[in-house]
Amino acid sequence: MKTVFDGTGVALITPFHNYGTIDFGSLEKVINHVINGGVDFVLALGTTSEAATLTSDEKTAVVNFIIEIVNKRVPIMVGCGTNSTHSAVDMIKSETFDHIDGILSVAPYYNKPNQKGLYNHFKMIAGASPVPVILYNVPGRTCSNISAETVIRLAKDFDNIVGVKEASGNMNQIMKILKDKPKDFKVFSGDDLLTYPMMTLGADGVISVAAMGYPKEFSEMVRLIKKQNLEKALEIHFSLMDFVKYIFEDGNPGGIKAALSMMNLIKYNLRLPLVKVNKALQIQIQHFISEYRSPVS
Repeated sequence: MKTVFDGTGVALITPFHNYGTIDFGSLEKVINHVINGGVDFVLALGTTSEAATLTSDEKTAVVNFIIEIVNKRVPIMVGCGTNSTHSAVDMIKSETFDHIDGILSVAPYYNKPNQKGLYNHFKMIAGASPVPVILYNVPGRTCSNISAETVIRLAKDFDNIVGVKEASGNMNQIMKILKDKPKDFKVFSGDDLLTYPMMTLGADGVISVAAMGYPKEFSEMVRLIKKQNLEKALEIHFSLMDFVKYIFEDGNPGGIKAALSMMNLIKYNLRLPLVKVNKALQIQIQHFISEYRSPVS
């Protein structure tokens, strides 16, 4: 099974009104902002969407709305994972997958399975999914690391496990995956600041948070790396380094939501237990936005 995902993806936020309900009008603005900025695909219900705080009905409404607004302009990936294998399988079986091009399935969190448990978890996911599956390895959030060996084994054993979003930050592990993966297996950076080095080593792109703020610049950087124009790509990478640092410094998506509110795309609201980033950081983000001079014409 091949995948349409490649290049720059964006992990979409879920905007909220001041009274806590989903702000679909602002979500439409964000979707159009990133697509018009040149991103290659979007991710619904990723970590950045605050999916853990959304009800089942809200998740369905968000996905359906994203499908409607995207209107086939770019592929759509949907987050579909939990720490219960059977619940994750049931979640997949209940989805129609109309206009959904693939799923991102996170390593089970909290219960800390070993590598055999992780392999069998994703074996069940692969067996249930009618669309391509992207593994999501983010041990900083899950306390569960999918080893390079397990990723490669899953990639070789299941045709519909077509890629991995690697957010371990472990470059040795990432290089092992890039070295030993099947030819068509996709590796996406799950860390905005590691996109440049990972892609120069052979990764296929990124599932980004920062690209929500600067989609034109981030997408152009990724395209330039693919064209081996590394000097210009590095200029863009360095130009966005402080922005990436700021938006993650006091929690995600608090930082990117602060930035998007300053860009007049959303209202600055989160759902507990997440709260706004500290005032000093808000000032730094605002200063960056007001002073930023894009190296992309």
